[in-house]
Amino acid sequence: MPSVEQEIRQFIVDNFLFGEVERSPSNDDSLIEQGIVDSTGVVELVAFLESKYGIEIHGNELIPANLDSLNKLLDFVARKTATST
Repeated sequence: MPSVEQEIRQFIVDNFLFGEVERSPSNDDSLIEQGIVDSTGVVELVAFLESKYGIEIHGNELIPANLDSLNKLLDFVARKTATST
């Protein structure tokens, strides 16, 4: 069973890097500064997270502190899934 990190990384590679695994960012790379995710990409990423992990992401949570790197995404999903149970 893949980890949350593997699932999110695979989503990023498949949807934003078009399968180019070698371009996969490190866990701390800024997805926005690296040009991997733009404003439309944030919407796609949020839809994926909500669907995959059964969480609801509110407008005030759409900030770089939650969504701008793999580590930030992992922390955010962990917090959201912990509070949704």
